[in-house]
Amino acid sequence: MQDLNQLQKYFKETTLDDAITLPAELYCTDQAYQLDQQAIFANSWQCVGHISQVPENGDTLLVTIANRPIVVVKDHQSELKAFYNVCKHRAGPLVLQQGNIKLFSCKYHGWTYKLDGQLRTAPEMADTPNFNTCDIHLDKVNIDLWQGYIFVNLNLSPKPLKEYLGGIENIIKPIDLNKMVFHHRDEYNIACNWKTYMDNYLEGYHLPHVHPGLNKMLDYKSYTTELFDWYSYQHSPLENQASFYGEGSAHYFCVYPNLMFNILPGRCQVNIILPTSANQCKVIFDYYYTNPDSEVTQKMIAEDLSFSDEVQDEDITICEQVQKGLESGVYHQGRLCVKREQGVWHYQELLRKAYRSCSKHS
Repeated sequence: MQDLNQLQKYFKETTLDDAITLPAELYCTDQAYQLDQQAIFANSWQCVGHISQVPENGDTLLVTIANRPIVVVKDHQSELKAFYNVCKHRAGPLVLQQGNIKLFSCKYHGWTYKLDGQLRTAPEMADTPNFNTCDIHLDKVNIDLWQGYIFVNLNLSPKPLKEYLGGIENIIKPIDLNKMVFHHRDEYNIACNWKTYMDNYLEGYHLPHVHPGLNKMLDYKSYTTELFDWYSYQHSPLENQASFYGEGSAHYFCVYPNLMFNILPGRCQVNIILPTSANQCKVIFDYYYTNPDSEVTQKMIAEDLSFSDEVQDEDITICEQVQKGLESGVYHQGRLCVKREQGVWHYQELLRKAYRSCSKHS
């Protein structure tokens, strides 16, 4: 593996006419994994859930981003807050599992905090000189909402969330994401770098070769990719109107850096891709539906889940095989297909930009 300083030449801006992939070295090593944590995940909006998952005051969500534990809570004023799940005393955990709480309570020494993060009690600290509970507050994390989805950002001064997602709600009309509710989550641990999985999602080039069933439902010849500042949009008419997908269009949004919205009439499937090591990632599938309790929707859900599992198994197989190729030592970089892989080029340009910015500040 080349030193990351030597790889900086691959971070330079490219054009679509000369589109070439990131080097294999960025998909295979611990150095590259740490670079992604610092340059990408510590400086981007991360989708962590949906407001339908925290309906009551005191409800919590737990996530880990860039190796940092975070708790999201709906406080007693019904406002969403996010904090690092780390006590200010000696780094003990405040919440161990998702549920409903009245207070944050450290599981190490019993310090408690209000749901606004202010320290409330610190057992046996009354006689400690120069100690005042009013001076201690949990570290906040930026939090925002979009179409009911909850996002957090570890950066102290992030760009507004709407800059990343603006326009999606208009593109998908008459579908309204605000009318959908969380149904369930599936998780997969996959033997590939997280970017390998992202790259695979970003193009329909592999559709006829990897997804024969899905290819029958979509019109590959009309499959189109559009590029926006922070996301790419793949869409296709639904060719087989007799399928459970129904009429309309299939909308596939890939939002930088690791979020996907698969939107069809009556349903939205949210994919979140999280790196767990240099050559492993976790793929989260969250399913949302309109009127999930109706008989029609229940039938669609059963068919949807079965078909989604089929497509996911196909993606896992090819991504794990591609990872082996990236690690083989016989592949370095490749040219991209201008007609079919402009989404990959656009996404990797955003990664290059983040890597350049990180290099300047390191």
